Amino acid sequence: MLQTSISFDIPQATPRGEDRTAFQIGWDHARHGLHLPANLPAALQQGWHAAQAVFGRRTWPARPAVRQWLALRLAAWQAGEAFDTDELTPQHLAQIATLRCPVRRVPLGGAAGTADAPVVVRLNAQAAWAAGHLVMLSTAAAQALVGVDVDEARRLARDCERARDASSGTTHALDAAGWWRVAALRSFATPLPFATAACLPLAVLPPNRVRLLNAAQGLQALVTQAFAAPGWAARCAAIAALLPAHTLRHDFNLFVGAMAPRVLAAPTQGPGLRDALEDAWLHERVQRRWQHLVLSLGEAGTEALLERVAALPQPGRHVLQHAPAQAVEAWRLPARPERPDRPESPTLARLSGRAPRRKPGAATTIATSLTPTARARHATLPA
Repeated sequence: MLQTSISFDIPQATPRGEDRTAFQIGWDHARHGLHLPANLPAALQQGWHAAQAVFGRRTWPARPAVRQWLALRLAAWQAGEAFDTDELTPQHLAQIATLRCPVRRVPLGGAAGTADAPVVVRLNAQAAWAAGHLVMLSTAAAQALVGVDVDEARRLARDCERARDASSGTTHALDAAGWWRVAALRSFATPLPFATAACLPLAVLPPNRVRLLNAAQGLQALVTQAFAAPGWAARCAAIAALLPAHTLRHDFNLFVGAMAPRVLAAPTQGPGLRDALEDAWLHERVQRRWQHLVLSLGEAGTEALLERVAALPQPGRHVLQHAPAQAVEAWRLPARPERPDRPESPTLARLSGRAPRRKPGAATTIATSLTPTARARHATLPA
């Protein structure tokens, strides 16, 4: 048998640490038949040439989600940002893809860099690139989020409301409602004091696969979703039945009475209904009724009610609850001081029939229109 040695012009280096990540990024580009930009570090080129030597022309098709996944990994590596490849996969990016910007409410499309071009952004700027806090926005909306946290977005929204001018006082032409939507998106992935989360309007419904870290907003989202399909009156009655006290049921019914006129005047389906539900939260009466209910429940009672509402049927949606540590494990957030134990809550005891928990409540994910395969895979997450 004749054996021939074949040599490749590959930089000789052993990938370690960051170089190992770069090597894998280069490898995956070649595995999907994609070329790397010029003038990249040697570790990337080494991984690309090594995969070329192994696969040759036997490459996997590079679907749009795969191209986006590789581009995000490369950009994160170049910026020195952590990227979780275990859960943040091309399939996850395909699940969070949307045709409409949730902030500006415009169709997504166009060449990269244009105002309406779609981009994937992190809702928590301190977190790694990981599943649970990524959304697809228009480029203009993504630029509006830069350097704007929950408090700043609220300030900008109130400035616009006082000015009575949609573009006054803004640098990205967002009106007051747009800034409230930015505040809501940021808050989903930001642990907030209970009272702060309870008083934020749900100006935008949670995008698919986003984890809501605050129990008040998790309950807020599930209650709002109850209005998103025919039969909402029966679903609201089922939620009211879960409340332990007559006064709390009365408060909830007053909230439903504030929401109902907006729902009845909205289209029965499509973006028009979603917009109406989101806009309803910017009405003072809806906010006042909701805040009175949730603040009366208290933090522990809200968490317990959230668990029971999440167990109710959700038409067209699948609700996941993640253990507190697991929800943000891949996010690699900076360490935060632990909260002191909360006192016993009579409301919690009545709702759940067990002792109060001694740690923050579980994060909530509302997954929309999942395929059976995806649903089965994600259903393995601990409740």
